[in-house]
Amino acid sequence: MPKFNYQALSQAGTTITDTVEADSAEAVTAMLSARGLIPTRVSQTAGGRASAGMQRFERFFGGIKTEELVIFTKQFRTMLKAGVPLVKLLEVLEGQAENPRLKKVIGTISQDLQAGSGLHEAFRRHPNVFSPLYCSMVQAGEASGALPEVLERVIYIIEHEDKIRSDIRSALQYPLIVLFFLSAAFFVLLTFVIPKFVNIFMRASVALPLPTVICMQLYKFLSVYWYLPLGAVVALTVAGHAYFRTVPGRRFKDAMLLRLPALGPLLIKAVMSRFASIFAILQSSGIPIRETMRILSGTIGNSAIAEVFTGIQERLEEGRGIAEPLRRARYFTPMVTNMIAVGEEAGNLEEMLKEVSAHYDSELEFAMKKISNLIGPVMTIGLAAVIGFFALAIFLPMWDMTKMVKG
Repeated sequence: MPKFNYQALSQAGTTITDTVEADSAEAVTAMLSARGLIPTRVSQTAGGRASAGMQRFERFFGGIKTEELVIFTKQFRTMLKAGVPLVKLLEVLEGQAENPRLKKVIGTISQDLQAGSGLHEAFRRHPNVFSPLYCSMVQAGEASGALPEVLERVIYIIEHEDKIRSDIRSALQYPLIVLFFLSAAFFVLLTFVIPKFVNIFMRASVALPLPTVICMQLYKFLSVYWYLPLGAVVALTVAGHAYFRTVPGRRFKDAMLLRLPALGPLLIKAVMSRFASIFAILQSSGIPIRETMRILSGTIGNSAIAEVFTGIQERLEEGRGIAEPLRRARYFTPMVTNMIAVGEEAGNLEEMLKEVSAHYDSELEFAMKKISNLIGPVMTIGLAAVIGFFALAIFLPMWDMTKMVKG
């Protein structure tokens, strides 16, 4: 975590100078304000700037796993329900945490609470660990006095979303592995196998068939101009990565993914399931509908659909309920809008949203099984086509050589 030097004024008017670890300069300012100090200067240390790269490294390779966050939340809820004071509770959890980063985060939260900060405010200072949805749920639990019950719903959301991500990764794992080995086989055959056979055929003065000629021309191009495809791949990768990090780039990428023939409907089902489950839990936690839409726009996981929530929030001001704005919004299926309309009229919106989430969970599972079953034959055909093409490139000239020898 980066280190920051700060200078602040206490309530007595004395100047305090120290160094702290925090996620950002804004987090340092908020931390000092919570302690009753007035920050006058906050700057990142040289070592802190170097450690920012380590922070990104930890985020990807040494961060907090979903299982660890679930265990922390379960322990937090259990001890809170047992009546353990927050500071004591956090001290116990800090001592039990095995992940050094999680231990440090819990310690910082404990310090913020002792300085007078609210629990959700302390959580918000660690956005790499606690999502906006997590912090908003905690805030709603604090306001309603039902924090243990709200944390139970948070645990469900984390586990539910982790299961969906795991299922999607499992469905895509097999085709990616096959595609990798298919590309490797193509490269090895084209680079090492075909040229040796072509030299034999040319010395025997055998007329090369079309598959062999195509393979030889590809080999000549790659051996002489190998830097062109390599440079193109690197340039497209760097440019694409830079563009997709921008707001228009993310919106364009997410919109294109939703239009893909097989993957698009799968992603829409996943988003609808996530929308319905989170919406139901936020409603049962007493969070206002406009705040719910704001949270959903930041946690839905697709910027193209998140943009739709801006229009929904504007239409909510017309006082027509949530079903009508959703009907006029893109990507939301008739089933979602009709079930929500029925829930609004019957006064059981939460139950209807749970039904929608369960329905799309089952549809998502069925769709992924269907795609997984379809991927096997498609990959087999692709592998057979590549191997067959190279087999023709090798065996057709060999057949001609055999006929020449017999003649």
